[in-house]
Amino acid sequence: MADRTDIVEVEELSKNFGQLTAVDRVSFKVNGGEIFGFLGPNGAGKTTTINILCTLLRPTSGRALVNGYDVIKQRTQVRCSIGLVFQDPTLDEYLTAEQNLNFHAYAYGIPKDIRRKRMRELLELVELWDRRKNRVRTYSGGMKRRLEIARGLLHHPKVLFLDEPTLGLDPQTRRRIWDYILALRQQEELTIFLTTHYMDEAENCDRIAIIDYGRIVALDSPDKLKDNVGGDLVSLKAENTEAAIAELKESYHLEPVTENGMVTFNVPHGETFLPDFIRSFNSHLLSISVRRPTLDDVFIKLTGRAIREQEVGLRDQMRTMMKGHR
Repeated sequence: MADRTDIVEVEELSKNFGQLTAVDRVSFKVNGGEIFGFLGPNGAGKTTTINILCTLLRPTSGRALVNGYDVIKQRTQVRCSIGLVFQDPTLDEYLTAEQNLNFHAYAYGIPKDIRRKRMRELLELVELWDRRKNRVRTYSGGMKRRLEIARGLLHHPKVLFLDEPTLGLDPQTRRRIWDYILALRQQEELTIFLTTHYMDEAENCDRIAIIDYGRIVALDSPDKLKDNVGGDLVSLKAENTEAAIAELKESYHLEPVTENGMVTFNVPHGETFLPDFIRSFNSHLLSISVRRPTLDDVFIKLTGRAIREQEVGLRDQMRTMMKGHR
């Protein structure tokens, strides 16, 4: 990463909507040139934080700087410093790709000669140059998202904000979008700040802030977050489950858990642990496996639940709130 200065600085940022606290005193910094991710369930505060950093919402309290500019006092400078791809499409589908980009360039005051060169560069990068004369309504979902990314970069922003950039796209298209994002980071030398609730997507980030109920519960690289789970995850099935658990506790000083007949526990360096363990373990084993922890494991350890469970809970909460307003 070319630039290690803090391009986003957030201190004790909060946002309340009546009695609901959407963002609760969050603090973090984003290094120039990195891919920084907000990982969490829907309703955790990810989009609200991005909206504050992009000057679309005023915080209730706290302070935030983007490219050195205050998001409250210097909104124009912040907006000139950022590109933003929203969670929901914002393209004019009755215009062509070229017309959509021209409108954006005009709004940002990009000179005509620079605009044409820049549009071609970006449309070629996202493989839409040959479709520039087509109306956006003829585009697939993945093509629209690629065009939105190109539009967000047209004015050479310092930071590109991506709010759930692959939401609603099929796995193959999601992978393609990420190929473009990673290529853009290298070619444009920009900082990328994204929100996601896809665990595999978060693996592409240099650092991840895990957010839950409006608070950051962990912030580090994906590998370090997984290391904090307690090592690799070993799963075994034994002929006598109770005897296996007792042996793991007494002889190996481990704290195993059982689920669906499988006994699981964490150990450092699972692949080197396993050969000696299999030779010395007295209980008869029916099967055994080892794997690295995933970000799902990290989220469950930090919050006590999976993201999917949290999303269901939030939907139920929203239904209850809506009933109260009827």
